[in-house]
Amino acid sequence: MHQVLLIQTDRTDYREMWNLQNQLHSAVVADKTKHYLILTEHKPVITIGKSGSQSNLLVNPGVLSKQGIEVIENDRGGDITFHGPGQIVGYPILNLDHFKKDIHWYLRTLEELIIKTLAQFGLKARRDKGLTGVWIDNRKICAIGIKTSRWVTMHGFALNVNTNLDYFNLIIPCGISDKGVTSISHELGNTIEQNNVINILISQFKDIFQVNIVSGNIHTKMIKNIGLNHE
Repeated sequence: MHQVLLIQTDRTDYREMWNLQNQLHSAVVADKTKHYLILTEHKPVITIGKSGSQSNLLVNPGVLSKQGIEVIENDRGGDITFHGPGQIVGYPILNLDHFKKDIHWYLRTLEELIIKTLAQFGLKARRDKGLTGVWIDNRKICAIGIKTSRWVTMHGFALNVNTNLDYFNLIIPCGISDKGVTSISHELGNTIEQNNVINILISQFKDIFQVNIVSGNIHTKMIKNIGLNHE
């Protein structure tokens, strides 16, 4: 089994995590045996992917800035989405040479990870043909957007757990105007302990990708000094 170093953080700045992903991506490209999984929660931020459009942003960026919400264009696939408190964001940095060199397989596997996680809460989630992500009826509960370079992955998934869904009124989520957005807490009608969701995600990740997870226990402030090494 391949070994994946798990990096869990407290609430983080998006750019900080993007920089970390780039560092880890370079490390995995250089050393073909390493893999990482970052699990974090972001401060409020709106990101626009490579196929995204500013026209799907419904509020002036200057107004958002006054509210402490940054708008960032990045290099992942997909359109526009929101990250913020109450959301679990996962960034797998995997060398697909050791799994399957197939982007569609990888995307469908990430969807399966979320579908099986949600099933543990009694929620019947699904794929939507032609649309990447995970849905409950016509409400999106998890956005997925990735980048691969030299078969090493970056970016990943954003699962709404206790997210304030009002934030999504600031955008046309994923550029899809005729569907809604939801969260685990919204579907179940009560606040969810996010650590429980994280533990299930980790367990499902191990099973689906057939890997061993090694906890990094890395504090946010230590990220820039992690050394990128593990046994």
